[in-house]
Amino acid sequence: MKLLISPKDEIEALEAVSGGADIIDIKNPKEGSLGANFPWVIKKIKGVSDLKNLEVSATIGDLNLPGTASLAALGAASCGIDYVKVGLKVDSEIDAEELAKAVVKAAKDYNPLINVVIAGYADFRINNLLNCKKIPRIAAAAGADIAMLDTITKNKGKNLFNYLTIDELESFTNNAHDFGLSVALGGSLNKEHIPSLYKIGVDVIGIRGAACEFNDRSGTIKKERVRELKEIIKALE
Repeated sequence: MKLLISPKDEIEALEAVSGGADIIDIKNPKEGSLGANFPWVIKKIKGVSDLKNLEVSATIGDLNLPGTASLAALGAASCGIDYVKVGLKVDSEIDAEELAKAVVKAAKDYNPLINVVIAGYADFRINNLLNCKKIPRIAAAAGADIAMLDTITKNKGKNLFNYLTIDELESFTNNAHDFGLSVALGGSLNKEHIPSLYKIGVDVIGIRGAACEFNDRSGTIKKERVRELKEIIKALE
């Protein structure tokens, strides 16, 4: 299992690298669950993570417009990153398929080797969004590489497990693997969730809040917290 940590700036990226993160996932928490950061920030953080040859991901937003999403994907890909991640903020399969295909085409036309992450939301019911269980099929049909689950509503005290059971998460994981996809899970996860997710075969665990001081995603990432998370994964291996 890879540990993905989501810094918002160069200082946090240094903390994540020092703590032993496997993937540096650049995002802007002020703009949503998968909020996009600025190109110049991505390039600065890319320089930091290159010091240890780490993989770099960038989120491009919680999106519902395929044209906007495709331009964002191209912009992110042009920054030299390894993963482009988009959240499907839509309520129909048709819209989800169109958006996912647009993102994959834009990113992979620029760099055929780039990985595209298609994310759905575990809290889809309370937000009137697409059933997240459909994400693996949609991601595979679009030619993406990773199916992901996150939460679009960031309420304190709520996390992925408040919306889906471990059996449902295992089903999602197995389904994605059957399609030949890797699986990434996020959604206000903390260290107590790691063993359960490792056991069901999740490939990447995405964390911000639990890596920040005071366990708050609006805080600042600290290397000590990242190191603790990484040590838990190492112990399981």
